[in-house]
Parts: sequence; C-alpha cells; structure tokens
Amino acid sequence: MPLSHIEHVAFLVPGNYEDEDPRRGLDDTLGLFALGETLGYASAWVRQRHLERGVSSAATFLAAATQRTTRIGLGTAVIQLGYENPFRLAEDLSTVDVLSGGRLQVGVSVGPPPFASLISGYVDPAEGADYGHGRAERLARALSGEPLSREPLSGNAAGAQLPRLRPHAPGLTERLWYGGGSQASAAWAGAAGFHLLTGNIVSGEGTDDFAIAQMALVDRFRREWSRGRLPRVALGRVILPTDGASPATRRRFQAFAASRQERTLTPQGSRRTLFRPDIVGSCEAILDELARDPVLPFVSELRLELPYEFDVEDYAQILADFAGLFTPDKIRSRPA
Repeated sequence: MPLSHIEHVAFLVPGNYEDEDPRRGLDDTLGLFALGETLGYASAWVRQRHLERGVSSAATFLAAATQRTTRIGLGTAVIQLGYENPFRLAEDLSTVDVLSGGRLQVGVSVGPPPFASLISGYVDPAEGADYGHGRAERLARALSGEPLSREPLSGNAAGAQLPRLRPHAPGLTERLWYGGGSQASAAWAGAAGFHLLTGNIVSGEGTDDFAIAQMALVDRFRREWSRGRLPRVALGRVILPTDGASPATRRRFQAFAASRQERTLTPQGSRRTLFRPDIVGSCEAILDELARDPVLPFVSELRLELPYEFDVEDYAQILADFAGLFTPDKIRSRPA
C-alpha cells in the first residue's frame, strides 16, 4: 500500500528529566519541538505525567513551546481530567492557544486519578466525584466562551463586563481530542465531537487481533461522529529507525523492543488489553512494515511515539530518521 495518503506526520515526546536537574530535561524537550519544526513535522505532542520525572503540566510546558516555535502544531496527549478543574484548565489552554496563534491541539482522557489515594487531599474526593465524560464536556463548554451569566460583573479593576472564559480562543473547541482505547470511549468521542487519538494499546473486545480491534475502534468512532466538520483520527506507533544510529544504539533499540514483545502475544489483564509490537529497523524496513499495517489505510494522520527514558540524543536521531521517511521521493518510491 502506498503511503501518499498520509497528510499529517506528528511525534509524541515523554518529556523526561532527572530529579537533580529538571530544567535541563525540560529545555531538551523544548529543543526537540524546535527540531521537529525544522524537520517539517506537522505537530509535536507532549505526554502529561503525574508523580513521575516528566511533564506534569502540559499547558505550562506548551506555553514555553509557543515561544520556541512558530509553525508546528502543539498537542497534549493526554491530560487526565480527573486531576483537573475543567474551568481552570480551560483558562490555561486558551492562553496557550492565543500565545501560539491557534496551533494548540488538546488531547484528554477521563476516569479516576490513578494516584488518587496518594493525593486525596489535593483532588476531589473519590466518593461522589464525577470522573466520567461529563468532565470533558464541561471543559468543552468552558472553552466555547459562552457567558456564564447575562449580568455583567461589576466591582473589578477592568470595569463591568460579561463573565466568560478569558482569553477566548476561537476555534479551540474544534481541536479537542480524546485518547480512546475501547469501543465505548470511541463512541463517546464521536458523539461529543472530540477527534480520536489511538496508539499501540487498545481493548480486545471480541477479538485477540490488535489490528481488527483497532480498525473496529476507528469505524465505531466515525459512525458515531455527529458534527459537520470532518472527523480526525491520529494513529500512533512506536517506531525506532536505525539508519542514523550507532551500532551500539541499534542493539539497544532492538533489545528495548524485544523486552516488550511478550506483552503483544496475548490479551493482558481483565480488560483484555492488546499491545502492538514496536517497529525497529532501517528506514526501508520501516516503510515496508508501515505499508503492511492494516490500520494505516483508514487514517491520514500518523504519530511517532517516542519511548520513555531514552536520551535526548536518541530522540533527535529518531526524529531526523523518521522525518526522512515521508519526503516526496520516499513516498513515490513505494509500490502501489
């Protein structure tokens, strides 16, 4: 299958740093965003991670990225809304979108905070809290900028004005994404008008075959889509090209993928989670593998997912090699 239908090539970074020097790691990740723009990527996304050595505030990080880039799209994949106040988050995201000139892509997920027991004094109590899709709906409603009251606010320094989210970022509600791995999440995303992020992990519902499960996920999302604009699906793959790597790095990449291979053999856990194998090899071998990917013909956006805990030099090499896969000459050279 030719890959000329891929219109949007992106990458996702974990944003690692050392506890002793977080500034260096965060600055290195900002440098990867700038490198991605130079290499021609359409968008760069950052994971949001809590209680780990990674970016814990995607909005704050991307605000800095707006000052280091001018063209590339900036995405969050994903913000766990169980940790967030939807209105306050909407204020932060709107500010980032205004600073970026309308380049922000907002990926979210819902559910109870995974570490709720450790931070119970800082988040909503689990009992009676709404950790469902209503949280995402409230975020979208806040981002719409609709006035919260018909009566102007008075008694503030700026004078009387209608209470609404400020700054308002027109169009941001059309750039909301949901990280979905199950049929139910894909159905909700489509009905709510959130675009779909799907990667190397899906739920095995009625099948042990990863590709069949993911194609069913994409199909369900599109069938439920309810908005006039076109739905978007961004497909993520962990890919480690080795053309620009040293022999030692190639062996390390291959060992990394091999260490994760066993989890791809059978469904994992009570939710029957399915994992796709990582792709490691030369650019030519990677193109062959992507051309055989049965899910790829159903999407036009491909996202390179960078693994955790690699060095910034590894990430830069991977980004440079992968960007070369999608030059016009490479695409034309693929067999139909």
